[in-house]
Amino acid sequence: MFASVVVRKPAVVGAIAPSSAMLAQRLAEVVPTVGTPTVVELGPGTGSVSAAISARLPASGRAVAVEIDATLVDYLRRTRPELEVVHGDAADLAMLLAGAGIERADAVVSGLPWALLGKQVQERIVDQVARALAPHGAFTTFAYVHALPMSPARRFRALLRTRFDEVLPTRCVWRNTPPAITYVCRRPKIRD
Repeated sequence: MFASVVVRKPAVVGAIAPSSAMLAQRLAEVVPTVGTPTVVELGPGTGSVSAAISARLPASGRAVAVEIDATLVDYLRRTRPELEVVHGDAADLAMLLAGAGIERADAVVSGLPWALLGKQVQERIVDQVARALAPHGAFTTFAYVHALPMSPARRFRALLRTRFDEVLPTRCVWRNTPPAITYVCRRPKIRD
């Protein structure tokens, strides 16, 4: 499935392989393990991170995934019945969450290819993520290590720091193709 989508829409996927189990587990560390949390995943792709989210999420929790590719939406609905899959663009996150009856998310986990998104699209998505998070919530995403010195990656890091009070880069996940770090962002600076 992953290979067919990469061939069809390489600019939408932005990866050469699905996230490894180790990267998925790292991203899912922000998912609360108690209570009735709502977790939103942006760009779930084939569901490798979705599996790690489901493994942490308590039975009373809610996992919602926003996917732009219709083929992947169908695939996820067939293979991940525990996941509420919303077909849409993460740039329309506020509208999509309202349609799903979600006011605030306890965690937002992103697999979006930030380097392939323009500055305005990045800003729109990150602003909507910041507004969607509950005050105690966390946003996490990743960046490939080889791209960190490049201007799109530097611009994205700067954007995160303007929108969140705390932006913590993690240690490198070497067991991923390619190796990646994650960012854990807390306390959004912008609200409704």
